[in-house]
Amino acid sequence: MELFPELGLGWLNGWLPLGFLYLIFGILLAIFPKDVVKRLYDKSGWRPRPRILRITGKLFAVVLFGLIIFTPLKVGDNVLILGGILFALGLVGFAIALFNFKNTPFGQPVARGLYRVSRNPQILALSISLLGICIAAGSWVTTFLLVVTQLFSHARILSEEKSCLKQYGDSYRNYIKRVPRYFRFR
Repeated sequence: MELFPELGLGWLNGWLPLGFLYLIFGILLAIFPKDVVKRLYDKSGWRPRPRILRITGKLFAVVLFGLIIFTPLKVGDNVLILGGILFALGLVGFAIALFNFKNTPFGQPVARGLYRVSRNPQILALSISLLGICIAAGSWVTTFLLVVTQLFSHARILSEEKSCLKQYGDSYRNYIKRVPRYFRFR
């Protein structure tokens, strides 16, 4: 791992796994019903402050993605293997979480599948995939930017939870008591 690896254009840069991740995400969104996609991006119950934090987080994400795109992967290095494993685990978890979300009837909180282990498995799995890319690129700067981006993402998660409490009431409140926000260790 390097603090700031040399940037450049190349076929074996971080754009490759990043592009694959978003290709899979795009395909899933394209095959999901429109009402599911609309519900996935619903921000109707949000206040102005979380919206500002979300936009700020997205700006950090743009910088992160720009660095990832131009950072060569560490081919022939052990960090590539570790990063690849994390990327694959995160990608599979992300897809499963999206299907869990899709298969939950409208008007009910999502509480099945990976949502029994984490209230935010999509964000958690996406973060694991992105961490895998940062490690495979061997860059501490991208890893740091990922952490900053995820801190802003936490504000988004808090807003979503408030919105879910208003929408689902006691059923979501009971869900919060049973399932941790991010991950449960047994």
